[in-house]
Amino acid sequence: MTPEEIVEFAEGLARIAASGGGPKALAAHLARTAQAGVLLEDAQWRHLAAAGSTNLPPSARAVVESGAPGRALPVTAGNAQLGWLSLFGNNAVEETDLLLRLTAAAIGVELGRDVAGARGRRRGFWETLLAGAYHDATSAREDAAAHGIALAPAYLAIALEAEAPEETRSAADFGELRALAAETFRAGDAEIGFLERGAVLFVFVPAAREVDASNARTAASLLPRSIARRKTQMRVSGGVGSVEALLAVHASAASAQAALAIGRRVYGTGHVAAYDELGAYPMLYEGADVERLRAFAARTLAPLRLYDERHQTELERTLKLYFQVGQNVKTAAAALHVHRHTVFYRLRQIAEICARSLESSHDQLTLRLAVAVDELHDST
Repeated sequence: MTPEEIVEFAEGLARIAASGGGPKALAAHLARTAQAGVLLEDAQWRHLAAAGSTNLPPSARAVVESGAPGRALPVTAGNAQLGWLSLFGNNAVEETDLLLRLTAAAIGVELGRDVAGARGRRRGFWETLLAGAYHDATSAREDAAAHGIALAPAYLAIALEAEAPEETRSAADFGELRALAAETFRAGDAEIGFLERGAVLFVFVPAAREVDASNARTAASLLPRSIARRKTQMRVSGGVGSVEALLAVHASAASAQAALAIGRRVYGTGHVAAYDELGAYPMLYEGADVERLRAFAARTLAPLRLYDERHQTELERTLKLYFQVGQNVKTAAAALHVHRHTVFYRLRQIAEICARSLESSHDQLTLRLAVAVDELHDST
């Protein structure tokens, strides 16, 4: 192509954008000029638009990941990747590559404007929800629908914070964290919510079923490893909150932020801690009252008591005695009138039933505090 033809093509892109033609019209302009097939997808490889008469593949993902025939460029707005623009059926690489780059830049501006507007509207909804400003679920759902948000009956909040050395920290880290979270957490019919507060990114994952919450917890725990593979200079710390009904999402966000703070102090950076799995630490961090301490002890020891009741065993008594004698298995065995191998076996059972390791100082704190609170309660 001559320089004049390239300028004419660029002017055509500008006219389409100025007239509000949008990404689809821009892709069609590229297809006509390059006499090729054009495919536009979002950052998760979902179809947005197609143009041209060439037979197109269902997705250009293979072009990027395996080098299949065709050319694909990321569509970006600032530091955020918003999609992929791909061209098929024209072998004039030098000529069409320039057209592809110009079109990808123009589409990036259009998508960036749309995304910024949609994010602003969505952010406003989540801020209102977290502030507890909705009087009932119906009003929240109506407002969400007006913003194009499909809601779930319950959510699991996840608080994430990107951490990088001072000399390498940049605004792009936050965008990269959000993009990774969008890829990591999946939802069905409902929409995942995002809200930035200071240095923390809150992700609201639909959790209508327990399996949804379980999958989200697992995905969150793998985030630090995933982002380390992409950018070794940045680490991610996080906290996973409790599952809460729609109007109680603020409680899930609060527990997620507490888990983030506790996890960073207990485990260091680069770890995602789940509030429900932190045992005694949330109560120590938040200053629990007597009733909450008693409920914690009952909840922690309940699996042992249920097992003892069903199988006529003495696991709870064994655990309490084990702590009383300074974790001396021989002394505990003599007091229980059993062989020390029996005590070892019971301790393994206790760890499995309680999902706690007696070799972990953190898990020992949880079990010791539960036993101590229970004994104080029994003595009153």
